[in-house]
Amino acid sequence: MHYHLVVIGAGIQGAGVAQAAVAAGYSVLVLEQTAAAAGTSSKSSKLIHGGLRYLESAQFGLVRESLQERALLLKLAPSLVHLSNLHIPIYENSTRSALTIRAGLSLYSLLAGLDKNSRFCQLLHSEWQHLIGLKKEKLKAVFRYQEAQTDDAELTRAVLRSAQSLGAEVKMPARFVAAEIQGEKSHVIYDQNGQQVTVTCDLIINAAGPWATQVNQKISPQIHLPQVDLIQGSHLLLPPLLNQHFYLESPRDRRAIFVLPWKGQLMVGTTEKLHQAEPENAQMSEEEKNYLVETLLHYFPDLPLPEKINSFAGLRVLPRSDKNAFSRPRDVILVSDNEANPKVISMMGGKLTTYRATAERVMELAKKHLPEQKAIADTKKLMLE
Repeated sequence: MHYHLVVIGAGIQGAGVAQAAVAAGYSVLVLEQTAAAAGTSSKSSKLIHGGLRYLESAQFGLVRESLQERALLLKLAPSLVHLSNLHIPIYENSTRSALTIRAGLSLYSLLAGLDKNSRFCQLLHSEWQHLIGLKKEKLKAVFRYQEAQTDDAELTRAVLRSAQSLGAEVKMPARFVAAEIQGEKSHVIYDQNGQQVTVTCDLIINAAGPWATQVNQKISPQIHLPQVDLIQGSHLLLPPLLNQHFYLESPRDRRAIFVLPWKGQLMVGTTEKLHQAEPENAQMSEEEKNYLVETLLHYFPDLPLPEKINSFAGLRVLPRSDKNAFSRPRDVILVSDNEANPKVISMMGGKLTTYRATAERVMELAKKHLPEQKAIADTKKLMLE
């Protein structure tokens, strides 16, 4: 069997490329070793957002693109993506002053095109009483703005279903075994239910996320990938102790921490810790747990935390750097084996929010080297359920 594209990995990036490719008229096979969104795509902060904190590192293009994609997803996936009010409290000792936060939110709104979902306000002092549990001592100001929440795994599965409805084939669970590039075609071997199957394709998309390096090692000839770090992000899952959404500053290192009601629980995160073990072994450390509990209790000192605290951890792929993870760029890294005529495109990193725009970027590169096909759909118009 021959396909235009074989996509390895059914996280949000792989699902997005499958949808974009099949919408453009190409035949697609997706190989996933476990289940859709089994890795990072089910372990995010569950936000479809522009990334207010990325303004501090001047990633204006990424924020603008993210906000545009947020607006689109609110229309395409109304049952999966919805707006919530987030509150940013400012204290006497906060690193970011009220003036700084107001300027940041103003720029955020401007980058969003000044649409109704980008409006923000500063709460009146009389409204602080509604922020149940929040420490009021030395509180100077509270800002409210909107971000969108989602179920990241459900969104990934919805994008994959959309791709399948247009004709993409998905083999899952199916373990990628090897690939060999021979002239104009690549031979791809995968294992499903103990049976090895060989197919051919014009282009391989390595969308394996934290496993991208391992996948690359099974492709002959291997392509050179840039050095990256796996950065672990962990979250606490607590009983529904609060019913408001907060964007807080860690008292320890001034990083941004979200405290968000989600599916009948309270989610607190995220952390940034270098992960050096196998990707499948990611789990919250005691250090990360203490860090998040410390932040939560700093702002909500009277919360009755349970003895047993649930958690989850996922991995981001970031470019290797001496900078701390908070300061590194979050744009997707796209690497091909041959810019003149690629047979493999590896996707590393990227954001949940911008999966669709990222997939379109991949297809712009791919189409230059694939036979011309007639598009059958537009991902900007495909509803997700």
